Amino acid sequence: MATASVSGSRKNELWRCLGEVNDPELDEPITEMGFVERAEVTSDGSVDIDFRLPTYWCSPNFAFLMLDGVRKALDQLSWSPAYRVKLHDHMFAEEVNRGMEAGKTFGDIFAELAEDQDLGALRETFRMKAFKRRQEAVLRGLRQQGLTDREILEMDLPVYDVAGFEPGEAAKQKPRYRAALLERFPDRRAYDPVFVTWDGERIPPTALTGYLGELRGVRINMEFNGALCRGLKQTRYKELDVVDGEPTLVDFIMDRVPARAAPTA
Repeated sequence: MATASVSGSRKNELWRCLGEVNDPELDEPITEMGFVERAEVTSDGSVDIDFRLPTYWCSPNFAFLMLDGVRKALDQLSWSPAYRVKLHDHMFAEEVNRGMEAGKTFGDIFAELAEDQDLGALRETFRMKAFKRRQEAVLRGLRQQGLTDREILEMDLPVYDVAGFEPGEAAKQKPRYRAALLERFPDRRAYDPVFVTWDGERIPPTALTGYLGELRGVRINMEFNGALCRGLKQTRYKELDVVDGEPTLVDFIMDRVPARAAPTA
């Protein structure tokens, strides 16, 4: 019984840690996107993970950022296990898996596969988009509660922390926006305004409507890309996503993707 309890506890911890790793472009957990196909704790305490992206052609940069996130999550596990992460059905899967088996770091493996892009700059771009998407959800939620734009934009962290939402997108994004804010501005003071631009500028109440329009564009782009990624993966592996017996946005999009179109990720 004790052994089973430890195994169950470790498996829960494993999935919880993996659930904190996001697709960098979409700001959605890789577990919810279905990229982690298998994550198991073996009898000796080591960890085996099978990882699969939506298409064979997914950018190696995106693969690197996600696999690096997986590595960091696994390094945080309380029992410090040995682990094996295997990438499947990707154009660089052979190179990645061979490198990992040889004990190379992800940085070494992807040094020649990163398409000569600055991964630090790419990571920063995705952090900015995630910041804006999370912020927009909370701002809209506060407006729906009847707060004035001035009340919202004068909100500091103590007031923000006690604000409540009904279950939904604003409630989901509230702690995530707080985390993004503190990551972006680690030296901010508790009584500084919570809602600022990515560059740290205050938002005048008269400008909030226009600012929300900008954030809405970021969200719609990310939501569409997320739906497309899910659709590509589901179509590729013959999975079906149905909610309450009705076709989802994924089905709608995939019905309109030309059969000969080259998918991108």
